[in-house]
Amino acid sequence: MPQTRLPADVTGTVWKVEVREGDTVSADQTLVILESMKMEIPVTAPHAGTVLQLLVQEGELVNEGQDVVVIG
Repeated sequence: MPQTRLPADVTGTVWKVEVREGDTVSADQTLVILESMKMEIPVTAPHAGTVLQLLVQEGELVNEGQDVVVIG
């Protein structure tokens, strides 16, 4: 199964994780919401698939470009 690693677009904090490992997701579905400078930035699925791995937890600091979710 091909895997897609989804990176954070900004440096910030993981505000909310919307999915769990094993969840089926649709294209453009919000998976994780990041907070940076009082703005909420969603990380969305580029295509339908299954969440294979969550690489972050709520409250965790992430850097721009850091992978946060793997879908397949």
